[in-house]
Amino acid sequence: MKISRIARISAVGAVAALALAGCAANEPAAPASSEEPSASTLEGTLTASGASSQGAAQQAWVAEFQKANPGVTINYEPTGSGTGRERFAAGASDFIGSDRAYKLDEFAAGFKTCSSDAIVEVPLYISPVAVAFNLEGIDALNLDAKTIAGIFAGTITNWNDPAIAEQNADAELPDLAISPVHRSDDSGTTDTFTSYLSTTAGDVWTHEPDGEWPIQGGEAAQGTSGVVQAIKAGNGAIGYADASQTDGLGQVHVGVGGEYVAYSAEAAAALVEASPLEEGRGAADLVFAVDAAAAPAGSYPIALVSYLIACEQYEDENTAKLVKSYFEFIASEEGQKVAADNAGSAPISEGLREKVLAAIDTIKVG
Repeated sequence: MKISRIARISAVGAVAALALAGCAANEPAAPASSEEPSASTLEGTLTASGASSQGAAQQAWVAEFQKANPGVTINYEPTGSGTGRERFAAGASDFIGSDRAYKLDEFAAGFKTCSSDAIVEVPLYISPVAVAFNLEGIDALNLDAKTIAGIFAGTITNWNDPAIAEQNADAELPDLAISPVHRSDDSGTTDTFTSYLSTTAGDVWTHEPDGEWPIQGGEAAQGTSGVVQAIKAGNGAIGYADASQTDGLGQVHVGVGGEYVAYSAEAAAALVEASPLEEGRGAADLVFAVDAAAAPAGSYPIALVSYLIACEQYEDENTAKLVKSYFEFIASEEGQKVAADNAGSAPISEGLREKVLAAIDTIKVG
C-alpha cells in the first residue's frame, strides 16, 4: 500500500545524494545515533478472572502483551464465566472474560468495579463448542440435534441406540451405556450449549437456555478442563467443551441442513458472521444474537462467542489505560492471530474489528 510513496522518497533521496556527494566526501561522517527505540511506558498490575474457555488464549495474550510491556503484570484466573461476572459486579476484577454477556436486567445491580453503570462488552474470542466423546476405536460420529438432545436429556442411554446407528452405518457401535458429562459451575459454555439444544430440538430438550445445567444427576465437572478430564477418564463418556481443549477425543459432526459439519474455527465464524447484534444495548455493548436454528449451510451451529468485559469509566487513570491497551492488543490482527495459533479460535473480521475498537476507545477515567 505504501510502495509508491516509498519509491518517490527513494528517488528524491537518490537525487539529493548525487548533489551532495562532493561535499559529503570532504566531511566527517555523522556519529551513529545511540538512541534506542522508545520502550513501553505502561506500568502496573491488572487482576482479572472469568471464562475458562479463554484460558489458552489468555495465557498467550498475556505473554505477548507483557513481552511488549515489561512493566505490566496481568493476572487472569480461569474461574468460569459465572464467577467472573460475580467478581466484576462486586469490584474484585479489573476486567473479565465471559462466555455470555450480562443480561439487560442484570445491569440494575450495578458494577462496583466501575464508576458508572455503562460497560464495554466486546466479542474477542469466537470458538466452536465441541461435542466430544470417548469411545474406543471411534474417532468421529454423525449426530443431528435431536439425537444430541436425547443423549443429554437422558432419553438415549446406549451407544448402539437406533437413533445413533441410523446416522452411522459404518461405525461398530458398542453395547455400552452413555455417560453424559456437564459443567458443575455456572458457565457460558453451558449457556451456549443449552441454547443450541433449545432452539434446534425443543421437542426433546424442554429446558430453557441457562448457564447452570438444568437436569439433576449425571456426571458434573468443574470448568472446561474438568469436563475434558472426565470424558477422557471414562470409555462411553460424552460432553461439551471449548473445542481448543478437546484434542485426543472423538468429535461429533453436527447435523446442519441435511449435512454433517465438523467443528472448525472457520465454520464457527460463519455462524457468528450471519448473526445480528442484540438490540437495546449501548454503542460499546456489542452482543451477538446467535441463533443456532438459523445456521447457514456449512456453518457449525454450536459457536461460543466469548466476551472481554470492562468498564466504560474507571476511577483509576492507570487502570483505565492498562485495560484499554490490553483490549486493543487482543482486538488487533496480531492479537487475534495469537489466539488462533494457541487456542484454535476464529479471528474476528475487519468489519467487526472496527466496531470493537470504537467500543474499546470509550474506556476512560470517570
